[in-house]
Parts: sequence; structure tokens; C-alpha cells
Amino acid sequence: MNPNDHDDSRSVALYWDFENLHAGLMEAKYGEGVYAKQDNRFKVQEPLVDVQALVELGASFGPVAINRAYCNWQYFGRYRDALLQSAVELIQLFPPGASAKNGADIKLCLDATEDISRFAHIGTVIIIGGDSDFMPVAQKIKAAGRTLIGIGNRKNTNKHWAKSCHEFRYYDTLIEAPRPEEAAMPSEAKDAPPPPPADPAAELLKRAVRLLAETQGEAWVNKGSVWHMVKRLDATFDPKDHGHANFAEMVKAMDTVVEIKKGETDHLLRAR
Repeated sequence: MNPNDHDDSRSVALYWDFENLHAGLMEAKYGEGVYAKQDNRFKVQEPLVDVQALVELGASFGPVAINRAYCNWQYFGRYRDALLQSAVELIQLFPPGASAKNGADIKLCLDATEDISRFAHIGTVIIIGGDSDFMPVAQKIKAAGRTLIGIGNRKNTNKHWAKSCHEFRYYDTLIEAPRPEEAAMPSEAKDAPPPPPADPAAELLKRAVRLLAETQGEAWVNKGSVWHMVKRLDATFDPKDHGHANFAEMVKAMDTVVEIKKGETDHLLRAR
């Protein structure tokens, strides 16, 4: 299966080595070795991981069937709302010894191997973490005919692990990619009145089109695929709640957000 081939009958399994990702972000922010210090590690952690962005990336590959994160959660309570909103299943792992390693990578690999043997509908496996310990499970996943996507911090991701995936995304690039709407405002405009509230339907449509375009490597994406992506991002979304009779009418009304053209079997959309 090619990573760019998308089939809604094939599901996504998302596995997080959560503390590994958080530690990498903390060290990128405060300096190498900071997280390893006991005074920093064994205390309530500030939220640094953009949980929603990574779950949305996972959804761009198909419907997410498994979304499981491994961590010693006693210090990560401030992630509570983000994790609940993204429907992440939390696996608690207490460190068994003085080394303070919680064994997340081992448990994650065992679960991933078991899941692909039990669930034939899983077509894409996404592992979030940078350890070389994931290389053996990468071989198992590929041998089973599944697509493997890796995600990790650029600075502390093992290069051999990254190359063992069908595709690897660096968290730094995913999250810090500049977006036009996030461009810094000139200092003289700081006292200007705040812009009007964004249209949530338009923002959701734009995110769906951009995620699909990035994942598929094509600027133009099928309207039907966009609708499926919208529902993956927000299962409660209904165009009627935003004043549109249906999704097709909503797309027509949002010509300032997306361009529309006819395709062979469906209309094609491109983010403006």
C-alpha cells in the first residue's frame, strides 16, 4: 500500500510515546538535558505538545480506529482537556525502578504488533516517538503490508528509525510551518480593534482541504474526501448548524475559502 493511497475502509492506528515527544519539546525550549533532571521531570509538566494537530494529521490518512498514548500520566494532568477533546486513550505506565524509564516503547511495540494481527482493517500505523527501539516493530508492520508513518522531534529522532518508516514527519515542521493567518502584526497595529470572530465552518473546511492536500501531495482534492475529512475532524459538525442546507451548498458559499473546479467524478477543491 502506498502512503498516498487513501481508502476510507482502511483505518488508522495512532500510538504515542507521549513522554518522549514532550521531553524533546521541553529540551528544544529550555536546553539539552533539562528534562532528564529529577527536579524538572518529577513535577507537573507544562503543555507543549499540540495534541489536536497530530490527531488531525492522523485523520488525514483515514478514520482513526486506535488512538493510544503511553506515559506516566501523574505529571501530565495539564494536558487533560486536549487529550479528552481528541479522544486519546491513556495508558498509565509507572516507572518500575530507579532509572525512571516507564517502558512505554516496549508496551507500545507489543500493542501495535498485536493490533495489526487482530484487526485487518488497520491500513496505516502512526508511531509518535523518536527512539531506535521502534525499528523492530517497523519491520513487523511493513511485513504485515501496512503503511508506517513516523513522527518525532528533529533533534532527538534516531535517523535509522526515521528511515525505516514509509514516511516520516518531523514535529517541528508540522507545527511550526508558518501560516498566513498567523503572521505577526506590525507593532503600530497592536492597538487596533480585534478582528471579527472567525467562521468556525470556514476554518474547519480550510483545515480539512489543507490536511488532505498535504497528505496526498496534490493541491486539488475531491469534495467527497473533504467531507469525510471534516467529519473526522469534528464528528458533530452539521452544515445546517451554520446556515447551509448541506455540505455542497456550504462549499459554494465559501468561495473565498476554497476554489472549486469540475473533476472526472466529483468537484475538486483547493484552499485559497
